[in-house]
Amino acid sequence: MEQFAPVKRAKDGQPIRYLVVDDSVFARKNLARIIGTFGGQVAGEAGDGVTAITEYERIKPDIVLMDITMPQMEGIEAAEKIVVQHPEARIVMVSSVGYQENIVAALQRGARHFVQKPVKPEVLYEVIKYVLGDDATVASAAGAGV
Repeated sequence: MEQFAPVKRAKDGQPIRYLVVDDSVFARKNLARIIGTFGGQVAGEAGDGVTAITEYERIKPDIVLMDITMPQMEGIEAAEKIVVQHPEARIVMVSSVGYQENIVAALQRGARHFVQKPVKPEVLYEVIKYVLGDDATVASAAGAGV
């Protein structure tokens, strides 16, 4: 798998910490693998929206990658609940259910972006850099392949 120039937190140079939320273990592992190619760290995982809220409180990740369709609580509702409590939360919806109304609803309720499954690493990489903005730095590409 391609290695990307590492994306780090601008404030302290540490790896970006992710909360990966998907009811599919396979999807979570796939996202974790992709995050690793960006130099990121999976700080927590959740298989439903209820657990996502609890995990967000516990680990305060830099970015949440959240599926829409999940048991107990859908991703859009969980995103909204997280953002109400933490307006600074950066949530990227990652879903195969790319209907226009879902994307609009997710963005209206606080998600910062949307990535269609199957996830293309280069697309997710650009979205992560965009969503983090000035709070992230990208290491020089020279040392990225080491």
